[in-house]
Amino acid sequence: MSFSGDVKEELCRQRSSARHCQIAELSAMILLCGSICISARNEFQIRLRTESDSMAKKFFALVKRLFRADVEIQIRKKKGRQGMLYTLLVPEHRQAVMILQAVRLLNSGGELEEEIPLLHNPVLKKICCRRAFLRGAFLAAGSISDPNSSYHFEIVCDSEYNAEQLRELIRSLDVDAKTVKRKKYHVVYVKEGMQIVELLASMEARLALLEMENVRIVREMRGSVNRKVNCETANINKTVNAAVRQVEDIRYIQDTVGLNILPDNLDEIARIRLQYPEASLKELGQLLHPPVGKSGVNHRLRKLGELAEKLRMERGEEKENG
Repeated sequence: MSFSGDVKEELCRQRSSARHCQIAELSAMILLCGSICISARNEFQIRLRTESDSMAKKFFALVKRLFRADVEIQIRKKKGRQGMLYTLLVPEHRQAVMILQAVRLLNSGGELEEEIPLLHNPVLKKICCRRAFLRGAFLAAGSISDPNSSYHFEIVCDSEYNAEQLRELIRSLDVDAKTVKRKKYHVVYVKEGMQIVELLASMEARLALLEMENVRIVREMRGSVNRKVNCETANINKTVNAAVRQVEDIRYIQDTVGLNILPDNLDEIARIRLQYPEASLKELGQLLHPPVGKSGVNHRLRKLGELAEKLRMERGEEKENG
């Protein structure tokens, strides 16, 4: 099973002790993957379709536990693909109305609520209920990537309004969710590892949280080691390139005017650099008499570089004048 499937299996085993939290979770399931059917006699039925057996079991359990309602279940194989499609139906009008009123999808006048502002919904007043709603939303339409490959958490909504409402609800839990349109759907997503950990904690997916934290710590350690290695490599390349340039400058001076014309301090560092082309500035300084610090060595080598550049310019002018 995938990591996303494991998370859903764990969430299906979670049972909120409070009735209001169970209603919040059921509300998310109906809102994100359910539909409300109205007959010619103006009678309601609730239908929910899902490819997740875990989601089907959780919906069935909540409806039975909260309302003792009858639920019909149809299972059929998906056309052209592996897996099954589960259809759950609450067929009895009175029971459907009772559920819809409890989750605030049906108002006191018996009319369906088209657009529900989640943060102002009486069902979601408490933080615990918002977390339960998030759990139901993820079970209904969510997925999470394997943290070994990438960090990505998303919940798919069928309308821009629902996506924006869900994003605001997630942000009320101190997680910076974003939205994007994907074909005809609107997706609420989070891509930062630590924030996905926060979402797993909010949904009470403790086992998945521990697994992701372990993976995240290992990845961060590897990233830290790689950054240090890259930094060391860059410093080594910089040192080697500087040493090569210094040797070239000294040999140019030696081949054109000779090192004997140099002041004693420059002559000494020039000969030592030629003798020890791979030595660091610190090592070169310790070979001088008396020893000199890194800044002193760097100053002398820079002087040699300026002299070599001056000689190159003069030779270039002589050639043009000649």
